[in-house]
Amino acid sequence: MTETEDIYDIIIIGGGPGGLSAAQYTSRAKLRTIVLDKSAAAGALAYTSHIENYPGLVSAVSGKELLDIFRRQAINFGTEYAEAQVIGVNLDSDLKEVFTMEKSYRGKAVIIATGSMGRKPTIKGEADFLGRGVSYCAVCDAAFFKGKVVCVIGNSEEAIKEAGYLTRFADTVYLISPTSKLKAESHSSLDAENLKVISESSVVSIEGDETVQKIRLLGPDKQEKEMPMSGVFVYIHGSRPIVDFLSGALELKETECIETNRMMETSKPGVFAAGDVTCTEVRQVVIAASNGCLAALSAEKYIHHRSRLKSDWGK
Repeated sequence: MTETEDIYDIIIIGGGPGGLSAAQYTSRAKLRTIVLDKSAAAGALAYTSHIENYPGLVSAVSGKELLDIFRRQAINFGTEYAEAQVIGVNLDSDLKEVFTMEKSYRGKAVIIATGSMGRKPTIKGEADFLGRGVSYCAVCDAAFFKGKVVCVIGNSEEAIKEAGYLTRFADTVYLISPTSKLKAESHSSLDAENLKVISESSVVSIEGDETVQKIRLLGPDKQEKEMPMSGVFVYIHGSRPIVDFLSGALELKETECIETNRMMETSKPGVFAAGDVTCTEVRQVVIAASNGCLAALSAEKYIHHRSRLKSDWGK
């Protein structure tokens, strides 16, 4: 692959309705586009069981089904799609860089559409041991826990997938679910012999010395017990914009959302944002999708140095 072939026109961070809608438009405009998605099974839309008010639907579908349609449309238009967790960015030069655990990507423009299911540490000890036994990324950190005992907190399909990944490295993996049933009861990851599910329980605190050594678990009987533990992987979702990977690379509002103008342009040229990660007051699939469209139109204008938007690329 040559130096030029290794450069994308558009790098989209996030595979929800905002990011995939943007990808449809940029790919249809013949711009080389890649979507970097942490997980196809994660995100607010993927977790929604019933969608019936999205324009064009004649019957209700699950959020996952609708998201699959978005993704297939984008890929059919030529979008490249990769499941990868973005851990950092460099947005200061004309050629932007996006870093994942596996590799780095370079592009002329970046569209951020990571949604708003982020959260601040809420478990006692979670913040204190971040990077010292507490992690939010199994793919990033699993290798540090070879032969050890770890736990995953959460009940989503994403949490189950990450727990399954950890079983390749850790001696024992506990999946701690706050509910009696998981959101994906038949997932193949659950077949791993060293994966044990603990239901209707919550982690009260994470404790240790230099690194994590144990957790305190509150079970359905309302009794606390200690469990020796070397690693804690947290997959509890909140409602804060997911912007941790930016590390100050972009101006944020006090609420940590990304501020944009009406055309989804951010404070940095060539960087756009769409969907719930922006400072929107209404969170709906149709709004995220329209944001993605606007971000794509703006990105196309930026790359081709147009003075006006080109809004229809149909034949």
